[in-house]
Amino acid sequence: MDVFRFGLSYWKKYLPAAIFIQILSFIALTCDLLIPMISEMFIDYVIRSDKPDKTNIFSFMLSGKYGSIHTMELLFSLSVLLMLLVSVRLVLIYIKNVGNQKLGLGLETDLRMATFKKLSDLDSMTISDYNTGELLTTINSDTIMFKEMFCRIVPNIIDSIAVLAISSIMLAKIHIWLLLIPVALAPVLFTALMRFRKLARENYKIIRGNNSIMNLTVQENIEAVRLVRSFTNEKIEKEKFDNANEELKTSYINQIKLSSKFEVIFGIVKQSAYIGGIAISAILVINGEIMVGFLVACTNYILKIMDHITQINNSLFQMQQQLVSGQKMLGFMNKESRIGNGTKPVKNTEKTDISLNHVYLEADGTAILKDINLEIPSGKKVGIVGGTGSGKSVLLESLIRIHNITSGSIKLNGIETSEYELSALRDRFAYVFQDVFLFSNTIDSNIAYSEPDIEHEHIISAARHAQAHSFIQNLPDSYNTIVGERGLGISGGQKQRISIARALLKNSPVLVLDDSTSALDVNTEKKLIADIKENYPDKTILISAHRLSSVVSCDEILYMQDGMITERGTFNELMELNGRFAKVYKVQEAQNKEIISYNKENGISAARTGGY
Repeated sequence: MDVFRFGLSYWKKYLPAAIFIQILSFIALTCDLLIPMISEMFIDYVIRSDKPDKTNIFSFMLSGKYGSIHTMELLFSLSVLLMLLVSVRLVLIYIKNVGNQKLGLGLETDLRMATFKKLSDLDSMTISDYNTGELLTTINSDTIMFKEMFCRIVPNIIDSIAVLAISSIMLAKIHIWLLLIPVALAPVLFTALMRFRKLARENYKIIRGNNSIMNLTVQENIEAVRLVRSFTNEKIEKEKFDNANEELKTSYINQIKLSSKFEVIFGIVKQSAYIGGIAISAILVINGEIMVGFLVACTNYILKIMDHITQINNSLFQMQQQLVSGQKMLGFMNKESRIGNGTKPVKNTEKTDISLNHVYLEADGTAILKDINLEIPSGKKVGIVGGTGSGKSVLLESLIRIHNITSGSIKLNGIETSEYELSALRDRFAYVFQDVFLFSNTIDSNIAYSEPDIEHEHIISAARHAQAHSFIQNLPDSYNTIVGERGLGISGGQKQRISIARALLKNSPVLVLDDSTSALDVNTEKKLIADIKENYPDKTILISAHRLSSVVSCDEILYMQDGMITERGTFNELMELNGRFAKVYKVQEAQNKEIISYNKENGISAARTGGY
C-alpha cells in the first residue's frame, strides 16, 4: 500500500481527468455489452419469427414503430442501432486511449523530475550507496514502468470489474442458471492468480537487477573505452558484457515460461467456461426457458466474463513488475541526505571570513580530519599541501558541506555553515575539483555554466585569466568547438584551464583550486596563479596541490599529514623550519631541474610536456 500511496501522491493532480476518462470508458464498455442483445434480436426477430419477449433491453424495437418482426425494415433499424453503438464505442475508446497515455506521460515526467531532484539533493556519500546502473534504472526505466500502473493497468482492472458486473446482471436477467459456470470457475482462477503473482514479483526483481547490471556494464565501458584499449582487455570486457547479457536474457526467458504456464491454465479455464456456457444455454433452449438468440448472447457474455477475469489476472500479473519499480523508487525517494539543509541565507557582503575550530571528521570509523584549527580572513591566499590521503580535498570539500564534520565548527562570517541554506553557502564558493568534468557542449557554454546568458566578452576575459584563451583560439571553431563527452578531445591541461575559467566567471568571493593545475607545466601554472592574484586581489583563494611550487606565493601554507596540519607558515618560514615541507620541496625542485635539463637537451618545449 505504501507504494500505491506514493504513486497516488503524484497521480492525484491528474485524478479529475482520469475519472472523466474512466466515465467515457464505462459508456464505451456498456455499448459493447449491449451488442449481444442486438445479435439476439437479429436471430429471434429478423431471421426467426418468435414471440416478443421483454427480457431483452431493446424489446421496445418490436413495438412496430421500427419495423415488424421478420421484415427488412426491422433489419435496417437494428443495423442502424448496431452501427451507432459500435461508432460510439470506437470514438470513446480512442479518446480513452489517447487521454490515458497523455496523463501517463505527465505522471512519468513528474516522477522523473522528482527522482532527478532527489538525486541532486542527496549528498555524495548517500549517492555512492548506488551504482550508476541502478540510478539510471531508477530515474528512467522505473518511472516509465511505474506510470503504466496508473494510466493503463488500474483503468484496465476497473474496466474489467465493470464488465464482470454488467455481464453478470445481463446473464441473470436472461436466466440465473447462466451464472453457474463463472461462479464455479472463479475460485480456480483466484487460486492460480495468487500463486503466479508471487512468482512474478520475484522474477521481476531479478529482471530489474539484471537490467541495472547491464546498464552499469555498458556505462563503464563507454567511460573507460581508452583504458580498456590501452590494456587490450576488449576480450575480458566482452565476456563481462556477454555474461550480463546472458543473465538478462535468462531472467526474461524465465518470466516468459511463467507467463506461458499462466496463459495455459487460464486458456483451459476459459475454454471450459465457453463449452459449459454453450451446454447450459442449449439445455435452457431445449427446455423452452430461453429463446435461441439468447444462446449466442449468453455465450458472448460468458466469454466476456472469462476474458475480463483473465485481463484482471494479466493486469495483476504485470502489476508485479510495476510494484517492484515503484518500491525501488519509493526507497530512493525516502533516502535522507546525510547533509542537512540550513535555513539562513548568506548575506551578500564583500567579506567572506572562514573559521575552523577543532574540526574532526570520521568516516566508517576512520579519522579523516583531526583537530583542524584555521582562520582565513577575506582575501587571504592559503595553500594546502601534503601527500595522497593527507585530507587536503576532504578539508576543502567540508567548507561547502560535501562532507559533514563529526565535531568542531566551521563558520562563515561568524555563523556555522550548517545553519546556512546549502545553495546559498555553495554560491559563495567557486570550486575547481581534481576530477575535471566538462559537459558535451561548446567550450563557450562550459565556461558560462554559472551564467549561460552572459556576454561573450566576459567569457573571453575569464579564459584569458585562466591562460586558456590562446589555445582556444587555435581550435577549429574557437569558443564554439564542441567538447567531447567528459572533455574527451582536449588534453588534461586544457580541461583544467577551461574549468578554472568557469570558476572565475562565477566570480564567487572564494576560489578553491583542488589540485586543479596538476596537468599544467610549471611556467603556465605560475602565470595562471599570478594572473589570478593580480586581477582578483580581494578574492579568497584556497589552493590544494601535490606540487609544492604551486603554493609558493600564498600568504600561508599548510602542510597536512594523516588528517592533521603538521606544519604551517609562509614559504620562507617553512623552508627555514627545514621540516617535511622543505624536504619535499627540495626533492621536487631537483626533479624539475632534471626534467628541464633533459628537455633542453632533447629540444622538448614546456608546452609539449604538460602545457597542452
